[in-house]
Amino acid sequence: MRFVVSLVIFFFISFHSFAQMPVNPLLAKDPIAQQKWVDSVYNSLDTRQRVGQLFMARAVSNNNKSNEAEVARLINTQQIGGIIYSTGGPVKQAKLNNIYQAISNVPLLIGMDAEWGLSMRLDSTYAFPYNMTLGAITDDKLVEQVGRQIGEHSKRIGVHFNFAPTVDINTNPKNPIIGNRSFGEDRDNVTAKGLAFMKGMQDAGVLANAKHFPGHGDTDTDSHKTLPTINFNARRIDSIELYPYKKLIQEGLSSVMVAHLNVPSLEPKDGTPSSLSKHIITDILKERLQFEGLIFTDALEMKGVSNFSKPGDIDLAAFLAGNDVLLISENVPVAIDKIVAAYEANEVTEERLAHSVKKILMAKYKVGLHKYSPIATKNLVKDLNRLKDDLLYEKVMENAITVVRNQKEILPLRHLETKKIAYVEMGDAIDNSAYLDELRKYTKVHHIKAAKLDELITKLQNYNTVIVGFHKSNVNPWKPYQFSDKEMVWLYEMARTNTVILDVFARPYALIDLHSIENIEGIVVSYQNSEISMRKSAQLIFGAIPALGTLPVSTGEHFKVGDGFIYNAIQSLSYGLPESVGMSSEKLKKLDSMAKITIDRKAAPGLQILVARKGKVIYNKAFGKHTYEGKEKVDLDDMYDVASLTKILATLPLLMELEERGIVSTDTKLSEILPEYKNSNKKNVTLKQMLSHYARLKPWIPFYTATLDATKKPDPKYYRRVSSPMFSVKVADELYLRHDYPDTIQEIIKKSDLLVSLNYKYSDFPYFILKKYIEEYYEKGLDDLVQEHFYQPLGANHTTYNPAAIFSNSQLVPTEIDDYYRHQTIQGYVHDMGAAMQNGVGGHAGIFSNSNDVAKIMQMYLQKGYYGGKRYLKPETIDKFNFCYYCGSGVRRGIGFDKPQKGTKGPTCGCVSLSSFGHSGFTGTYTWADPEQEIIYVFLSNRTYPNANNNILLKEGIRTEIQRLIYEAIIE
Repeated sequence: MRFVVSLVIFFFISFHSFAQMPVNPLLAKDPIAQQKWVDSVYNSLDTRQRVGQLFMARAVSNNNKSNEAEVARLINTQQIGGIIYSTGGPVKQAKLNNIYQAISNVPLLIGMDAEWGLSMRLDSTYAFPYNMTLGAITDDKLVEQVGRQIGEHSKRIGVHFNFAPTVDINTNPKNPIIGNRSFGEDRDNVTAKGLAFMKGMQDAGVLANAKHFPGHGDTDTDSHKTLPTINFNARRIDSIELYPYKKLIQEGLSSVMVAHLNVPSLEPKDGTPSSLSKHIITDILKERLQFEGLIFTDALEMKGVSNFSKPGDIDLAAFLAGNDVLLISENVPVAIDKIVAAYEANEVTEERLAHSVKKILMAKYKVGLHKYSPIATKNLVKDLNRLKDDLLYEKVMENAITVVRNQKEILPLRHLETKKIAYVEMGDAIDNSAYLDELRKYTKVHHIKAAKLDELITKLQNYNTVIVGFHKSNVNPWKPYQFSDKEMVWLYEMARTNTVILDVFARPYALIDLHSIENIEGIVVSYQNSEISMRKSAQLIFGAIPALGTLPVSTGEHFKVGDGFIYNAIQSLSYGLPESVGMSSEKLKKLDSMAKITIDRKAAPGLQILVARKGKVIYNKAFGKHTYEGKEKVDLDDMYDVASLTKILATLPLLMELEERGIVSTDTKLSEILPEYKNSNKKNVTLKQMLSHYARLKPWIPFYTATLDATKKPDPKYYRRVSSPMFSVKVADELYLRHDYPDTIQEIIKKSDLLVSLNYKYSDFPYFILKKYIEEYYEKGLDDLVQEHFYQPLGANHTTYNPAAIFSNSQLVPTEIDDYYRHQTIQGYVHDMGAAMQNGVGGHAGIFSNSNDVAKIMQMYLQKGYYGGKRYLKPETIDKFNFCYYCGSGVRRGIGFDKPQKGTKGPTCGCVSLSSFGHSGFTGTYTWADPEQEIIYVFLSNRTYPNANNNILLKEGIRTEIQRLIYEAIIE
């Protein structure tokens, strides 16, 4: 009696929830032609063949010959209606589809569990994130796009029904079978995501399947192994579990899979699962919810069902309960015999049989099987590994990653000059290198390992910030996700002694294990341990992308569904695919070709090329080797002598600071900042004039030649092999110049003659002079100043003067085999002789860097002095220095910055905007920024190796040709 009352209440609620009749989701656009085809096929079949249409058998595409033979036998002898694929690969599956369809009298309906796309990636990850990850996204349009592109994948390999989306509302963290397959625990969020996914997939021409009716979310047992019980009353089930189904049915849901569950409040007969319950399937789903789409059983081979001891009994019961498609029967021939016998005994009416078979045929027509053609296998792998899928995956992860704890706004990480960061790895995932690699793009991060806890804690004493990456296997959504007891102890101890950011690359339920979060300053949920997730999470930690996600489920006492700290990006460089910023990956491949040409023509032994647009690095590659004859390949962390790029990477930003503070102005004269120039011929030269190379200054003096002896070797009068107070200026390995010679250089410059006429003439002298001034003003070396003011806070940890003292030779690309001054291979010491004679620290040369760091500094300029949450320079200062003051006199330069040529020849491809700026370097380096297109371009090489006479790079215009190709790659 209690059951009847519950059911009446349930029907009353459902009836008042639905006043509008849903449209039949199996109707095609041409219903008359569809009905004609359905009737024709149905009438051509005998009773046994009609019953055969009800069955979908399991198929695999993993070269299981036994299964292939069995499926073919079922198609030939039983004329089954369809097959459902499980394990295997898409290429083999497509080929099998063609074989199976060719031997079937009626085209087969092909189904598949492809909830996350197809696993065709080299790292064996799925093409798209899990539903739990999608549940963290607030933009449902992205979920719709995921559904559409999964539909496109499915359709490409001949799948007509994708058993997705899962719309179970997962309110039980211990659920062993749903978990990551659910969009979460909030009914409205699950419904919105399920609806979006369904719409996208069905728009792609693949029919959706909502599962597992009436709701598999709140169970803690596996329905593949036993019969889970849903112990809620009818009112609760109607308002929670069934809520998504009502909405999706109204919007045209094509099919439903009925769960293998025990639901006492809806089915009174003990031991009868929902998949065999007439009350649940016919009375509720079909009549009360007015569902006219296909109804699938869950796999009929599942365990835990009593009262059906004879083969085929369960299949007949499922059909009598109202199911249309009988999925994965244990014995198809016997099951068909049972249903045919029931038909002949009038237990199954003609009307009942025709109802389901014609629905199946309607579905076949709707997906185009009335005009079936084989699947084209050519380019199949390419079609399943599309660039647009990678783009969408990136975008989804950017929107999903969730910051759930952010004490004292530790995230995003700022003030990098104050941070000493360690990374500690936890979890069982094998390769997490992408995460550490991405973290290191922003600043120095040390990977700390230890066999024992006390050893780890001791090592971490040297760091003030610890990033703990909890990496769990991403192979499938059912993999274990919990912390081990040991990991919990280690985490708590690290948090007790250090500032800790915990990044969880697993389902959010892992956070339930955190009994205390008091000492953990930051917690990020990154959901999955895919490469893209790891890279995007690292970018989020440093503020390169915003934090946008919210928790799709509650995780114990600390975090509730909907939690999530939202913050904006702080304008650090991010990293991603070219198409995400309107550029073509395909066209950028031409840069690879140009790099190869560069190396093949021996214009340089190796190089690095970086391209960024709209704040995102979309191309950053290393090519070739350190030397032509060597084995050391160029790596992205390797450092090049950038030569005159030093002018805009070191001296210029420090001067800009002084100008902003009113210490100097662009019209300041040399005699005003350096008293010794008051009586010189340069006393009235302004900073603007000399930095625009319009001041009659000589271009260069080979200062080193005066310090050589008659044999052109370093004169012992000026040099020693061992350092001493008298000989302390290190010009190369085991070669020290007299300590007072830098002053001599300054004196030579001060007394040098001016050029006869006032014309544009590029000169290094302004930077010798400004180095002296800046160092005297601050009473500190230029090398220390630029580190403190710019490089350290920017996280430019591969940018420095005199890298030989810090980095190993394996990371330092050699610049030249010097046979005229230092008589050794110049590696880790500045190539420029004048800078070498200043202890390696020149205002005009001396900086070593890699492409990533150069891009950070150029991006700071492009963003008008702002980067990574810090303002370094004012916009008006950037504009003032990036202006051509003497263009009317044939001088293209800004103040310090090089500018585009006016005519056909010059420093650029001629395709950049007039507001663009940059510089080139003698050693074969180049960088350029274009505010109008928001493009950064960096080219680093050692074209001077083995000697500087090699000028192919400039003669053939390789660097500017690459720049032209970059602009050709813009597609929007």
